[in-house]
Amino acid sequence: MSDDIYREIILDHYRNPRNKGKMTDADVVIHDSNPLCGDQIDIYLKVKDGDIDDIKFDGRGCAISQASASMLTEMILKKPLTLAKDISKEDILENIGLTNLGPARIKCALLSLKVLKMGMVKYYEDKEPVTAEKLEKDSNLY
Repeated sequence: MSDDIYREIILDHYRNPRNKGKMTDADVVIHDSNPLCGDQIDIYLKVKDGDIDDIKFDGRGCAISQASASMLTEMILKKPLTLAKDISKEDILENIGLTNLGPARIKCALLSLKVLKMGMVKYYEDKEPVTAEKLEKDSNLY
């Protein structure tokens, strides 16, 4: 696909984000921000039988961070929560179609993935501490 098509997809997700909003009955709410640019993301997870039954994100920031969060929620909804540990930065950059971003913009694109992985670990810390420890070790959080 051409860069123009990817730009259009990013702008569409930025203007019409999927799964954006807050969740009052979330099992996990996790927040993080990118201090370099001010992007902020909150992810709300509802887990049922180990799968992400519902996911919402809220926050503010540049088109790349918000579009990436929207795309990530679509990618992971109804999938096993533990799948989050296997999603790589390359998967996210390929999904948004921008593999040649500079270091600062890469942090924008990856913020939602970092928050999702933190949320996954937080969910298991309360329920299965051994699983949480293993997931944290295996998930390449940073």
